[in-house]
Amino acid sequence: MMFLDMRYLVVCAPQHALRRAVPTHPPHRPPKAVLRGGLCEQGKCGEIGPCFRTGETGMPEFHMIAGGPRPVAPFSHAVEADGWVMLTGQMPTDPDAPDAPLPEGIAAQTRQVMDNLALILAGLDLDLSNVVQCRCYLTEFEQDYEAFNTAYQSYFPVARRPARTTIGVTALAVGALVEIDMVARRP
Repeated sequence: MMFLDMRYLVVCAPQHALRRAVPTHPPHRPPKAVLRGGLCEQGKCGEIGPCFRTGETGMPEFHMIAGGPRPVAPFSHAVEADGWVMLTGQMPTDPDAPDAPLPEGIAAQTRQVMDNLALILAGLDLDLSNVVQCRCYLTEFEQDYEAFNTAYQSYFPVARRPARTTIGVTALAVGALVEIDMVARRP
């Protein structure tokens, strides 16, 4: 199965085909070659799109932040590709005491989740001003929505609030009332 990604003008194939293609790329390209107009810096190979040998691939980087919240499942704190940073949804656990009881109530849990996300962003040299989108999950949507919004909005200036979707769910890991994930963009 092949498709054309118009953003990069790269013909993409299943992952196993990309691994086979890596060693065959022309060796003339220096490390960290800069792509200009979709061709390598020298323009010698006619290769369209990112070079899989130099690291200029847009391939994801997986981040685990020292001192960050202990994951409640097998995941990275964040994954980064092409300047976009996707933060895994966080629970209201205390990074310094991961086995401690969760904070009581939606406002306290929302603040802990937002603090955990800010901690992960700081570990990536970013902050909440880099966030462009949030997805929020509430187990008691109708009951907690207003209090959740009050706590959540205190983390963003009125003129810089990211796009957001809030979804009611039946349950969350560790019995949490709220989970939030984010997408950030490097400047």
